[in-house]
Amino acid sequence: MGNTTSCCVSSSPKHRRNNHSRLEPYRLEPELSREDTGCNLQHISDRENIDDLPMEYNPSDHPRASTIFLSKSQTDVAVPNRRVREKRKSLYINHFTHISENKHHPGPVRRKYSSCSTIFLDDSTVSQPNLKYTIKCVALAIYYHIKNRDVDGRMLLDIFDEKLHPLSKSEVPSDYDKHDPEQKQIYRFVRTLFSAAQLTAECAIVTLVYLERLLTYAEIDICPANWKRIVLGAILLASKVWDDQAVWNVDYCQILKDITVEDMNELERQFLELLQFNINVPSSVYAKYYFDLRSLAEANNLSFPLEPLSRDKAHKLEAISRLCDDKYKDLRKLAKKRSVSTDNLTVVLWCPAIIS
Repeated sequence: MGNTTSCCVSSSPKHRRNNHSRLEPYRLEPELSREDTGCNLQHISDRENIDDLPMEYNPSDHPRASTIFLSKSQTDVAVPNRRVREKRKSLYINHFTHISENKHHPGPVRRKYSSCSTIFLDDSTVSQPNLKYTIKCVALAIYYHIKNRDVDGRMLLDIFDEKLHPLSKSEVPSDYDKHDPEQKQIYRFVRTLFSAAQLTAECAIVTLVYLERLLTYAEIDICPANWKRIVLGAILLASKVWDDQAVWNVDYCQILKDITVEDMNELERQFLELLQFNINVPSSVYAKYYFDLRSLAEANNLSFPLEPLSRDKAHKLEAISRLCDDKYKDLRKLAKKRSVSTDNLTVVLWCPAIIS
């Protein structure tokens, strides 16, 4: 019935040769590349292997690459901004006041310093940043992005152009792309979205990561004509990736009354395409952005609120340290069981004294 060819017995006379001729030595076949197999998709392990990537071009991917906003803030040498920083510095130094016994007559203003009896700490940590001051730092980073942008005539994508896709029904001014927004204006815009959507401070840091990744991947600059829609797209994506209960696109339409759901969907789709669907934020990159934001705040005298370490906070810190100590106690026991190098052994040698 049908084909009677077997994989063990050959039915054709010309195949009946010496039995040893059918026993060929085993040869290792070379591994086929993805080009040979026709599969050009990048594996996630290759994407996460960031050691081979140029650090200066991947600040949002590589933990050792310098963030763009920090480098742009260090190149700011304009005289008006120097005056602003000096004013902030004086406000920062004179922020804390020493109140005398009579509350109606404040004493001389002074800056708080930690001492042996009192320790001043802020309530912002890498795992739980302060929401208000984190948003201020992110707004300041966006401000430096816009102010110190490259002027080499990079393209302006239509999806981010506020003239083509306005966020309100009010008429967009003809010179909307000429005047840089102030830091307060950026802060109010970001704070409104975070307050209405009830987003967390961690989401603000991820927003800045996605913003710089967009500028790097798409090779565009953030400018007065597109900064609102770029920030909106980054917040939209960060809220969906970070928060367990993400805000829907239709919810943003309730915040921004004049924008449509179709516009939000198209903004999200093109934002993802420009990111090459790379929404992964490693913990090392997140920590780098957090500490760089603190460095930016310190350089611009944007101080985090300091409070004296109370007894309750000290007990909480002690409890957390004990928890971590118990967690890694077993790891330390295993490490002690390993062989110890003779370099760690100290032997006291007695040398005879030489009396001349």
